[in-house]
Amino acid sequence: MTLISPAFADRDPDLNAGGILARPPAPGRYDGQTYESDESTGLIGSFIPFGARVLDIGCGTGSVSRLIREHRHATLVGIEPNADRAAICRERGLEVHSACVTSELLATLGQFDAIVFADVLEHLSDPSSMLQLVGPSLKPGGVVVASVPNIANWTVRARLLLGRFNYSESGIMDATHLRWFTQKTVRELFDRSGFVVNSMGGSAGKWMHEYRRMPGRMRRQLLPWLAWRFPALFACQLIVRAGLAETGKKFS
Repeated sequence: MTLISPAFADRDPDLNAGGILARPPAPGRYDGQTYESDESTGLIGSFIPFGARVLDIGCGTGSVSRLIREHRHATLVGIEPNADRAAICRERGLEVHSACVTSELLATLGQFDAIVFADVLEHLSDPSSMLQLVGPSLKPGGVVVASVPNIANWTVRARLLLGRFNYSESGIMDATHLRWFTQKTVRELFDRSGFVVNSMGGSAGKWMHEYRRMPGRMRRQLLPWLAWRFPALFACQLIVRAGLAETGKKFS
């Protein structure tokens, strides 16, 4: 039987914003990222073994994929259901499959040292099924590395105190998000999906508009420290590294 993650089977995740935003979100809104040790790209990279074979699921335009390939000397394969974004990946010299994630496709790709979900799981109606689907594609000792927005970030809490839960085109309140995570709930997702979380970090979010008036030096020094010291409150994104638990044998 071919297994298909429902969120990838029949629609572009950007369609989740229908009726929520005044206009469709820009497909390349997350392009142009840089590799910074205290932001999600650098934290994702730090969790990937050097020289690893990596599968990047929902790789978009390849903005993160190319950074992983460059900074971790990785052999990288991407899967992206949106044909336009997949085409941009190919222009960047990346190997990408423009397709839904299925057990049949995964079987043709072999096994990987790391499987990356860079801000993908929050767009899925059933993220647990996706995690279970990729389990057999991990080499022994392989890891899943995922980043998700932190809905408990202080900026969201402050707006809720004012009775506001306003969606935006990008960021924590991206209108295409279907699921919302805190440190506790993202750990529970992995635990209940047959994985064990062995590391978790928090990105500084120096790009967030709430910090735009903060002096540059303070932004570079204070925000990473706050995200490290108080991640539940100040982390913009939560970055998780997890391996298969003993119960993960059911996937093979």
